Amino acid sequence: MDHHTLSVLVENQPGVLTRVASLFARRGFNIDSLAVGVTEDPTLSRITIVVSAEDTPLEQITKQLHKLVNVIKIQDLDPSESIDRELALFKVNAPAERRGEIVEIVNVFRAKIVDVGKNSLTIEATGSSDKLEAMEDLFRAYGIKELARTGKIALARGSKES
Repeated sequence: MDHHTLSVLVENQPGVLTRVASLFARRGFNIDSLAVGVTEDPTLSRITIVVSAEDTPLEQITKQLHKLVNVIKIQDLDPSESIDRELALFKVNAPAERRGEIVEIVNVFRAKIVDVGKNSLTIEATGSSDKLEAMEDLFRAYGIKELARTGKIALARGSKES
C-alpha cells in the first residue's frame, strides 16, 4: 500500500472535518496523519490527510469526498511535486553533564530549544517526517519524556500551480 497525501479545500464551517473524517472511517481507511487550518481566505480551511491506500479505493473515496457539499477541491499531492512539513516538540531528559550533546543534535538538525527545565530540554523541530524520525531516534538514547507531532501539512510546488 502506498501513502497518499490529500489536500482537501473545504468551507470553514462546523462539522465539515467530522464528515470528511467519517467518510474514511466508514470505508475502513486508517488516517495516518490529519492536520487542518484556515487558509489565506478565512471562509476556507485546508485539511491535509495522509492515508495508506491503493490507488483504486482512494479514487472511490475522492469521488465521494467531492459529493460532500462543503468540499471545494481535492488534490492527491505527488511527493515530487509538493512541499510538506511537520512540527514536533520533544521533551528530552537532559542532565547537566549531557546537555552539550543534546544541544549539538539540536544544532545539526536546525531545531530550537524552546524550554529549559531543571532536568529536561524541550526542542521544537520542523521538517520532513524522515527528519523528525531521525531526531526521535537520537533523542531516545537520552530518554524522551514527552513527544507531540502535528501531522503533515503540504502544498503543491509553485511550478505546479493550478
